[in-house]
Amino acid sequence: MLHEDETGSMQRSHESSEAQVQPDAYTGALLRHIGSLEQEVARLRAAVKGKEELEASVARLREANEHLVLAAISAQGLRDDAEAANRRQNEFLAMLAHELRNPLVPISMSSMLLERSANATPQLLNFSKVIRRQVDHMACLLDDLLDAARISSGKITLNPEPVALTGMIDQALETVLPRINERNQHLDLDLPGEELAIRGDRVRLTQVFTNLIGNASKYTGDGGRIGLRVARDGDQVVAVVSDNGTGIAPEVLPHIFDLFTQGPRSLARSEGGLGVGLNVVRNLVAMHGGMIEADSPGVGKGSRFTLRLPACALPEAAPPMAGREAAPAAGCRVLVIEDNADACETLKAFLDMEGHDVHTAPDGQAGLEALLGQRFDVVVCDIGLPGMDGLEVMARLRATDGGEGPVAIGLSGYGQAEDRARAAQAGFDHYLVKPVNPDSLLALVAARA
Repeated sequence: MLHEDETGSMQRSHESSEAQVQPDAYTGALLRHIGSLEQEVARLRAAVKGKEELEASVARLREANEHLVLAAISAQGLRDDAEAANRRQNEFLAMLAHELRNPLVPISMSSMLLERSANATPQLLNFSKVIRRQVDHMACLLDDLLDAARISSGKITLNPEPVALTGMIDQALETVLPRINERNQHLDLDLPGEELAIRGDRVRLTQVFTNLIGNASKYTGDGGRIGLRVARDGDQVVAVVSDNGTGIAPEVLPHIFDLFTQGPRSLARSEGGLGVGLNVVRNLVAMHGGMIEADSPGVGKGSRFTLRLPACALPEAAPPMAGREAAPAAGCRVLVIEDNADACETLKAFLDMEGHDVHTAPDGQAGLEALLGQRFDVVVCDIGLPGMDGLEVMARLRATDGGEGPVAIGLSGYGQAEDRARAAQAGFDHYLVKPVNPDSLLALVAARA
């Protein structure tokens, strides 16, 4: 039997144990709560950090987008600048050609006057022919330069039709043979017995053959050999122009058709061009659906250009129309309107020599007054006159004569289709590009009945 003291002692011990257990439970719960709070804080901190990183990413994206916008604006500006520069270049080339063609007119006419002079000696005639050849060469260089600019800007259009190959080759040889003969070069022709035809632009394809044969002559020494071989290969016409001239270096060959590309040449060498002729040839051939290749064994070993163009059939020739040829009219009354004094004087002298009654006017205003005050059979008018240009002169004249006035022949250094169209719209009957072919001018003047 327990005494009261023992009983009380045991009770106090139990209470003390309970008191000790209770704080331990609270502490555990509190620690768990603290742990959960720490986890929540960590999560919130992670969320805050993620938000900051997101905001930083958004800021970077916004900055990158601003840079892209600025880059796009800059790129558009560069494109606009490039297009404007291209336009200025084409305008400059056209103006350059016009200004360079103007002095060629009196030179060409003067040489023709020398040839037709009654007192011309054989030596004088030879000098005159040299002048004419060099004028033609300068005109070809200007044509190549302008064509390169027109092709790059897409301003060349073709007038395709079935064209006989021999006719184009004959025209090309008519241009280059004087130079070949002058240098005592030998031209070997190997043409097929059958007539071959190509569907294309007669003028442009003739230009291709002229450039290729002329290029072969240019880079072949005096007394050298040039070959032209033409054959049919399936549905293609193949023309090979070869020479035994300077050849093409291996490093130049892959770029020989690029604009302004030329092989190396010594300072003493007088031959050479602008480096645009072969570029024009390649582009014109491509516009006709053909291709051209160049190869050479090396420097000093000659070169060969192989041209391939689609063949076509020639249409049947129409029977000649019956009728007599009109006799050329002599003694036409002609007005020459030209502000270049040398060109005006030589044109007048040239037409005077053919028996025409020629009057002159130094500018558009004086020319219009003469046309309105007198009767003329033919007016030869420069388009690029100061003040009142040739287009305005003709438009005002046609407004008064109803198109029944003199035959109007326009002269200009600009030869593009739109230039010809503007001249025709103003009232010109014919349009000649400087330097004027004297025979063509005479034929137009003499055709006035």
